Amino acid sequence: MPEIRQRRPANTGSLSIPAGGGIDPHWHEQHQIVYAGRGVLSVTTEAGSWIAPANRAIWVPAGTLHQHRAYGETALHTVGLTENPLGLDAPSALVVSPLLRELILTYTTPGGDVDERDRLRAVLLDQLRHSPQRPTYLPTPRDPRLAAVCKLLQDDPADNRTLAELGRQIGASERTLSRRCRTDLGMTFPQWRTQLRLHTALRLLAGGESVTRVAHQCGWASTSAFIDTFRRAFGHTPGSRKA
Repeated sequence: MPEIRQRRPANTGSLSIPAGGGIDPHWHEQHQIVYAGRGVLSVTTEAGSWIAPANRAIWVPAGTLHQHRAYGETALHTVGLTENPLGLDAPSALVVSPLLRELILTYTTPGGDVDERDRLRAVLLDQLRHSPQRPTYLPTPRDPRLAAVCKLLQDDPADNRTLAELGRQIGASERTLSRRCRTDLGMTFPQWRTQLRLHTALRLLAGGESVTRVAHQCGWASTSAFIDTFRRAFGHTPGSRKA
C-alpha cells in the first residue's frame, strides 16, 4: 500500500461509494467501526486485507494506516469511537447481528435528539462487546519467494497446483514456503488460498457474477462445494448475500 500518511477525522456518518471506488490511505486519531450497509467493502493495511459483506463490520484501531475499496455500489457507514470496547489493537472482522446492523444504520444517520443518540450509542457499544470475531483476513506475505507464489494465485485463484508445484516455478522448496506461510501469514498455505478465494468470490458476487460462474472462476471443484465453504465462512449462502 502506498505510504500516504494522511490523517482524517473518524467521523460518524455514511457515504456512498461507486463500484470500483475507494478512499486513499489515511489514518484516524479515533478508533473506527467500518460497515457496508450495501455492497462489499475491503479495508487494506500494510499487513493485509479484510473484507466485509453485509453481515460483517471491520474494527480499525486509532492510528492504523488503511485504505478502502468498494465492490459493487457500496453504502459505507462509519462510527468513530474514543473508547475501545473490544480491547483490540489490530483490525478485525466482527459479526454484525440484525440488531447491530440497525443500530449502525440508525446511528450513522444525521439528526436526532442528543439524548436519544447517546442511548443508541450505549446500546451499540454493548452489542459490539458481544460481537464475535470471524476471520475475513488475507495477510500479505513479506518473503519475496512466498509473495511470488501468492501473486500467481492472486492472478488466477482457480490455479489448483500444489505448493510444491508452485514453488518449482519460482525456485523455492515446499518446505521453505510452508515455513514462511507459518511465520509470514500465520496460517497454512491451504488456509491462505481459501481466504483468497473467498475474498475474490465476494468481489465477483458484488459485481453481479452468478454463483456458478464465481465457483468456477475461484477454483472450487463444484458449485455445491463453493456454497458450503461460503456458508461456513460467512453464515449464509452466496445466493442470499445482501447487496
